[in-house]
Amino acid sequence: MCQHQLTCPSADAVDREAARVLVAFPEQGWSLLCNGVIVFEDTGEILPDGTILEPHRGPARHALAA
Repeated sequence: MCQHQLTCPSADAVDREAARVLVAFPEQGWSLLCNGVIVFEDTGEILPDGTILEPHRGPARHALAA
């Protein structure tokens, strides 16, 4: 799917979110990556096969320091 030199990570790779953004709709809160993954601003994702990944935001960094 990806036509970039230094191919972007595939949709099933651990680092799939590192793929380049093809289309962004910040007003709607989502972006389409070149590997076919739709990422949402709350860190949820929809993979090309329809698999839904729940938001996976970690705790705030300042909370970890406390």
